[in-house]
Amino acid sequence: MKYLIILAIFFNLSQASINYFEEAGEYYRIDPKILYCIAKKESKFNPNAINRNSNGSIDMGIMQINSSHLKEIEKFGFEKEHLFNPKINIYAGAWLLKRCFNKHGVSEDGITCYNGRIENNTYGYEVLKELKEVYKKEKHQSWNLY
Repeated sequence: MKYLIILAIFFNLSQASINYFEEAGEYYRIDPKILYCIAKKESKFNPNAINRNSNGSIDMGIMQINSSHLKEIEKFGFEKEHLFNPKINIYAGAWLLKRCFNKHGVSEDGITCYNGRIENNTYGYEVLKELKEVYKKEKHQSWNLY
């Protein structure tokens, strides 16, 4: 019975997160599948993920929001602890990605900007490669419906 409860909790979190990608994508006019691919790359969808960087900053939550953004995020009434809430974290990630798109266009560089530096960074390429796979799987699944 406890395994069913654990599975139910995991399933609900997964479903909620998918809906949050869609909600945040719609709000910021970003393809939610890009947000999904970033979360997969950043944390493998772990809402409690923490990464300590060599420069002393910390990446937090499902979208791995860097602590360098905390002062800006606090202006909206959120604190560091709120970044472990998947919905808040996904919206924060979408907000940051939208800023990158505004600066670099909806492009590989725009996605790479989410990761920090643009030069000598394959981040955008890797996310776009994953995005291509997501679309391929989606297309394949839709063919299997008939």
